[in-house]
Amino acid sequence: MKEKILTTISTLMIFVPWTILPLRSFPWALESPVAEIMISCYAAFMIFSGVFTILVYTRARIQHMWMKILVVINGIYMVGGIAVFLMMFPGLG
Repeated sequence: MKEKILTTISTLMIFVPWTILPLRSFPWALESPVAEIMISCYAAFMIFSGVFTILVYTRARIQHMWMKILVVINGIYMVGGIAVFLMMFPGLG
């Protein structure tokens, strides 16, 4: 049961970063303070989802084929989130 719950959580984490696309269609989401906060929150979630999925794969030893795919996808999201954070600071990106 624990394996299915953790796999489901990792699977749902794949789709959350894509919800920024409809949010960015609103004019208020493109204004300065809101845009930075929203992008920071999404980047932090992407990093968290990558770390969470890797920990589930290694520590909980849930290592079936779907979990391997989730590790790759959420790992790519994690690298993207780190890159977004680095681009937010002048001189680092």
